[in-house]
Amino acid sequence: MTAGAPVIGSADAGADAVRGPAAYRPDAWRPLLLFSLYRCALAALLLLLVLWDVQPRHNWIPHEDLFRGVIVAYLAYAVLALAAVTQRWARMDRQVAVQIFLDVVAITLLMHAAGGLRSGLALLLVITVAGGSMLTEGRVAFLFAAIASLAVLTQQIWTLLYEPGSEPPYTHAGLLGMAFFATSFVISASARRLRASEALVARREVDLANLAQLNDHIIQRMQSGVLALDEHGRARLMNRSAQRLLGVAGWRAGDRVERLGPELASGYAHWRGGSELSSCLLEPASSGLRLVASFAGIGEAGTEGTVVFLEDAAAVNQRAQQLKLASLGRLTASIAHEIRNPLGAISHAGQLLEESPGIEDADRRLTRIIRENSARMNAMVENILEVGRGRNATPEAIALGPWLEAFLHEFEASRPGAGAFISCRIDPRDLQVRVDPSQLHQIVWNLCDNALQHAGEPPSIVLTAGLGVHTARPYLDVVDNGSGIPEEDLDRVFEPFFTTRDQGTGLGLYIARELCEGNQATLSLEDAEHGCRFRVTFQDPRRRGVMAP
Repeated sequence: MTAGAPVIGSADAGADAVRGPAAYRPDAWRPLLLFSLYRCALAALLLLLVLWDVQPRHNWIPHEDLFRGVIVAYLAYAVLALAAVTQRWARMDRQVAVQIFLDVVAITLLMHAAGGLRSGLALLLVITVAGGSMLTEGRVAFLFAAIASLAVLTQQIWTLLYEPGSEPPYTHAGLLGMAFFATSFVISASARRLRASEALVARREVDLANLAQLNDHIIQRMQSGVLALDEHGRARLMNRSAQRLLGVAGWRAGDRVERLGPELASGYAHWRGGSELSSCLLEPASSGLRLVASFAGIGEAGTEGTVVFLEDAAAVNQRAQQLKLASLGRLTASIAHEIRNPLGAISHAGQLLEESPGIEDADRRLTRIIRENSARMNAMVENILEVGRGRNATPEAIALGPWLEAFLHEFEASRPGAGAFISCRIDPRDLQVRVDPSQLHQIVWNLCDNALQHAGEPPSIVLTAGLGVHTARPYLDVVDNGSGIPEEDLDRVFEPFFTTRDQGTGLGLYIARELCEGNQATLSLEDAEHGCRFRVTFQDPRRRGVMAP
């Protein structure tokens, strides 16, 4: 639905516009225009009959001069009335009253000139009364019938008084008057029902327009992407979220699904092929996002089209993370009580044993092993507690360049000599990201610490920040010069407690990824020529969506 002038309003207001007086209904001028065209055609036809001397029987027009004069005047009046209608010279109800009255007068004079009721022209009065009854409401329609009846009776009385020897058919005149009133009653009732139907249609149109605009407003403002496809896989509707998630700009109704992205087309074809799964994971290169696409058929058999719902996997993971943190919080409370207290006692006992003056070197090495493994277990518990405490992210826009400079200064202070092997490149220099600064500090610290532990000799760590080529979303790469990760371990890198080092806890990358998802960012392992390249892709700083609680 194309956005236009506001439609939402009162349905009763639209109905009132149709129920109101005919003079004020904007669509009522069309019937009056058609009636004016009929009047012009009738006057022109009668004039042609006179000019061509078409007389089916002798003395068809007894008063030919009067007939000619009246028909010429009637034609001129018809043209003038048509101009009055098209130019809206007066209110419609006034024009209808004047024109119907003049029609009755003109047709009565033509009927008299043509020989009275025997000429058959009195039937034109029935059409005139019917037209007037349709164009007006209430008692005015019966007024037109009364005027036509009086006109016929006046003509009969005139014939009786001023044309000796003639016998006016009073019975015919009476029946004709009854026909006028019957016509007025039937047409008026039909017009009343027609106007009621128009009012109902107007209310339904306003209701449907309101509903359509409300649906469009809701769909366009949904955070989830909505894409509607017809049975041939052509796009019919796409909201702004779907365009952003797919990285599609300038789409048109009727575009094939292949134009919206090969990944989406592949998932759609797989679902249409009879797959039992109604959703799939997409990674369109045009947006650089990981999306969850869900497919649903339209119609009873699901063959009349397809609705595709798109959601950012990062947002889905963020909601799932809240559930995990709630469970982990309860678990960490038990861990802190059941493990840290005995672990502290073991570590303290090992330290006292190592300080004993009579201990041998072999036993001293064993106590050192006890102390180091106790410290490792304590660090693991601390990391788990940190994840369990995970507070909601409070993102804010920060300049990444100055922030990285301060971070590197702090990192080098804690790692003597780090300034010789760690470097940073930022393009553009004024790059901004939207993230929680304290959580970003922990993310980058974990990544740099992981890179330092797996770097080669001599170690080298490079931090590179920039904007994605396809997505224009800011990113930060942490690259080391180590040996990289074995191919069989690539799928387990972000699993908790997975590590390739004997002294590692396996929680650094897991915690970093969890914190990224809490900030609607993504942490991924990218291809690199040497070593490992971990990329943090931040959310678009122009989006200020509310973080999930």
